[in-house]
Amino acid sequence: MKSVQKGFTLIELMIVVAIIGILAAIAIPAYQNYTKRAHVSEGLSLAGGAKAAVSEYFSANGEWPADNTEAALPSAASIKGNAVNSVTVAGSTITVVYSTKVEPGAQLILQGASTSGGITWECKAGDDMKTEFLPANCR
Repeated sequence: MKSVQKGFTLIELMIVVAIIGILAAIAIPAYQNYTKRAHVSEGLSLAGGAKAAVSEYFSANGEWPADNTEAALPSAASIKGNAVNSVTVAGSTITVVYSTKVEPGAQLILQGASTSGGITWECKAGDDMKTEFLPANCR
């Protein structure tokens, strides 16, 4: 009677471990960038209320609000979220400051401009914000 061994050899197991390691080395940084982009999108969502308030103020008064209070918004530090520290209004500029979940001190700037049909908003990266984290409509 022959004894037949069943199972994997050491070499086969080492190859499987190496393949899993390579896949993890690629997947983990991609996932981290994905989560940071999601956090940046949260800031855009929070800035949506500020955009509406600034647009309404400009339509009613013909000038940009000086700060959050003039735009009838809560204080900058009280507009925050999971990854957002503050949303600040200063004239036609809305600045979203992120926590360390994106990058320490990273900023997203929304710049308003008056046009004949209303207000257009330009989205750009501020201090310490990597452009790879910006949503597609901001690039």
